[in-house]
Amino acid sequence: MNWHALDWSILAPALVAGLLVLLTHVPLGVQVLDRGIVFIDLAIAQIAGLGVIGADALGLPEGGLAVQAAALVAALLGAGLLTWTERRAPQQQEALIGVMFVLAACGGLLLLAGNPHGGEHLKDLLVGQILWVDGRQLGWLAALSALLVAAMATGVVRRLGRLGFYGVFALAVTASVQLVGVYLVFSSLIVPALATLRLGGRRRLGLAYAVGAAGYALGLMLSAWLDLPSGAVIAWALAGCGLLFVLLTRRWHPASETA
Repeated sequence: MNWHALDWSILAPALVAGLLVLLTHVPLGVQVLDRGIVFIDLAIAQIAGLGVIGADALGLPEGGLAVQAAALVAALLGAGLLTWTERRAPQQQEALIGVMFVLAACGGLLLLAGNPHGGEHLKDLLVGQILWVDGRQLGWLAALSALLVAAMATGVVRRLGRLGFYGVFALAVTASVQLVGVYLVFSSLIVPALATLRLGGRRRLGLAYAVGAAGYALGLMLSAWLDLPSGAVIAWALAGCGLLFVLLTRRWHPASETA
């Protein structure tokens, strides 16, 4: 245990990155649960990651604009395919999402097979590098998050139907997966929305944001204190905060709320 590791010059940017991820992922998570397509974020995140791995295999500069474009194009193509499959085979959509996730994950493994640093790249993709975010990354993530939230709040996404939902999802996941990794993308999307599932009305989003923010803050502090990987600890902290919230709300409000 290392109390001196609680250096907020490092932890504060990481916490800001987590809050920006939550900004878009919490409302999207609510929609995901309503649609019954829980694993869509894993699939889209893995497809975006496949774009990153493909760009790296082509020798493109790490973290450059070309890599971002490759990830975005891959995610948008995946979103377009999911839009088409939901229209043509809605009953099989969750199964098709699972198949896409497996294929994208296997594709990434194949591309990394001949790379001596493949294991390191795969770990970065899964658990992210949230402690090493910089001001430039936070700037473009904040700008994109604000744009996406505005599009959802004003009803633009709703008017575009399936294409709007999957398109926004692809943009949000692409922006976050390279910073926080596939596991935290999934946790940020599902855990706060799932923890507040029994609640209704406008306050659900606010409480879901609170659960997510508590999970990120607690996870970052614990990871620094215990000297453990931040992404993995934050995922556990999110789950713990979500479970605690469920237990507390069941004690205080045993009946399901709809107001």
